[in-house]
Amino acid sequence: MAHVTAQRWDIFCEVIDNFGDIGVCWRLSADLAARGVQVRLWVDDPSALVWMAPQGCPGVEVRHWTQPLDLENLQSLPPSDVWVEAFGCSIATEFLAASADHTCTNGLKPLWINLEYLSAEPYVERCHALPSLVRDGPAAGRQKWFFYPGFTAHTGGLLREADLVQRQADFAAEAWLDALWPRLEHAHGAPERQPGEQVISLFCYEPPALLALLEQLAQAENPTRLLVTAGRATRAVRALFIEKKRLQRIFHLRGQLSISYLPTLDQRDFDHLLWASDCNLVRGEDSLVRAIWAGKPFVWQIYPQDDAAHHAKLEAFLDMAQAPATLRQFHRVWNGLEASALSALALSEWGRNAQTLRTRLVQQTDLVTQLLDFRPETR
Repeated sequence: MAHVTAQRWDIFCEVIDNFGDIGVCWRLSADLAARGVQVRLWVDDPSALVWMAPQGCPGVEVRHWTQPLDLENLQSLPPSDVWVEAFGCSIATEFLAASADHTCTNGLKPLWINLEYLSAEPYVERCHALPSLVRDGPAAGRQKWFFYPGFTAHTGGLLREADLVQRQADFAAEAWLDALWPRLEHAHGAPERQPGEQVISLFCYEPPALLALLEQLAQAENPTRLLVTAGRATRAVRALFIEKKRLQRIFHLRGQLSISYLPTLDQRDFDHLLWASDCNLVRGEDSLVRAIWAGKPFVWQIYPQDDAAHHAKLEAFLDMAQAPATLRQFHRVWNGLEASALSALALSEWGRNAQTLRTRLVQQTDLVTQLLDFRPETR
């Protein structure tokens, strides 16, 4: 269906932790801009964009979401057609007050979207595109609409740029790895790439089975290069070498695992990392979707919640992905849901599953297309 592109969107994002929220919101903003939308991205902490998107993006204006917003400055801004509050945040009261009387070119009030977190759980289909009446504040009486990303045709779909498939087809993994190599810190094992070396990327929190994975790879039959992303993953791996002296003994005995630490990568190079690796260990929402599009074997570390709600969320995802038994067991141990031994990496089997999943999901309408086509009957 052809859509009429809204000319200006305001997207609000609060950075809670780990940069997942801002990562998704930046990809969303950039994808909208690539399709002709002018985007104002309001972020309470835009500092991560310095390394995540150092070149910026034509059509995306990043504005610092201060508390409170400057009302006089707000009143001078051109009105927008769509408001998006991402991941449970609430649009600034000052913004709503300044925009209360704005109407779009079609005479309607701006479309107000509450963009929710990604999940494969059944409630997503039930709640997607439902309205919610605003009962108080300067926008009382207005309607906002829940919009749920998801993995089925009855959800809002997944973020996927229009040129993603072609960029992957044109990507030269070996050339990219060669260019990356001088930027790495080679801390354990061989500094140079080894014949037959498999490449595994590690983007994680502090998985309970991290030590077991390192021990498994260090004693494996074939050599492995572990590319560890900057931040929490690097700190988690370094801590194990400080605390667990047995790791050093294992390295000396077999020498099958080489560990290299990555600098911070912008979003485009993070995608390249996933495309160039033989297996991707990822975390959170944004990198899960990017791992799916990579089509390589992957393991997802879900964000842990105090009430253990992430257990059901992980199981729902594994069901949706039709994950084989070995991949399910690895996920459960990796995420601390199961206390058994970590199974061996079954990359051939997991790779077939990843390709099947990618093929199925790439046929669905992407998130930005669905947002642009979203026309609720009343606003």
